[in-house]
Amino acid sequence: MWLVREPRPRESIVCASLRLSSFTWLRGSAASHGDEVRSPGDGHDDLLPHDTRLRVLVTGRREQGDEAHLLRPADGMFDPAELDGLPPAAATYLRSAIAPGTPLALSARIRMKGRIKIGRWVPFTAEEVLTPHDGFVWAARAAGIITGSDRIVDGSGAMDWKILGLVTVMHADGPDVSQSAAERAAAESVWVPTSLLPRFGVEWSALADGRIGAMVRTAGHEVDLGMSIDSRGMVRSTCFERWGDPDDTGEFSRHPFGGEFTAHASFDGITIPTEGRLGWHYGTDRWEEGEFFRYRITDLRLAT
Repeated sequence: MWLVREPRPRESIVCASLRLSSFTWLRGSAASHGDEVRSPGDGHDDLLPHDTRLRVLVTGRREQGDEAHLLRPADGMFDPAELDGLPPAAATYLRSAIAPGTPLALSARIRMKGRIKIGRWVPFTAEEVLTPHDGFVWAARAAGIITGSDRIVDGSGAMDWKILGLVTVMHADGPDVSQSAAERAAAESVWVPTSLLPRFGVEWSALADGRIGAMVRTAGHEVDLGMSIDSRGMVRSTCFERWGDPDDTGEFSRHPFGGEFTAHASFDGITIPTEGRLGWHYGTDRWEEGEFFRYRITDLRLAT
């Protein structure tokens, strides 16, 4: 549900009675909280840790098998000395995002909620298994009745969504869907910042406009992420050229994608952007129409 485009037979897309726009990230339904940095247990975790209710409702055996396949164990602990030699702003970001001694995790389980625009803005809740260099499974319920998942596993991306778990309203797969999903996984690395360490093949650079750049490899694709950070090293926005068809032209190509982060919180030794708004055409005069995802992360657990 992350791609805004018309169904095409060669992509094996079935869409019945309901046009579903894009999923990509979400801001919580509550107002943003500025520069506040929260920690678990401060009253913002609405669901019990590792609550299985949503997973039972919206995922099947395939999704659960994909989740298990994606998870990677951590190996070692973070030492800030490994940031020596990075561009200063990149080192500042990683030091603020990863506490010394944090497990060098490549995967995380995430719970979130917010609002997503599928013609109109509707609420959603979701759980995700994310391994930014390999893929993700994002399982959600939107508008109370639409359930399903977006995923990329072993380089193959797909979307499957149903009404009341019975009527298929969208199925999509194929190389274009897979490429767009891989680039999404790379961009979501800001939620697992340990995966952005140079030891995992990420190449950092200082960009001309004062931002920092990270080249992330996911499922055979290279993604150049641009990030802006504040004086404390907190990431405030991200933007990259993503493969997609946001204007429903029937042809995929690269378009600006990104958004803004409005709050941060700490989980398991990492500090991440937990609230934000994202979508297509970020940084252009079409951003207002392109935004479709407002999220708030309520829980995150690193895979160790």
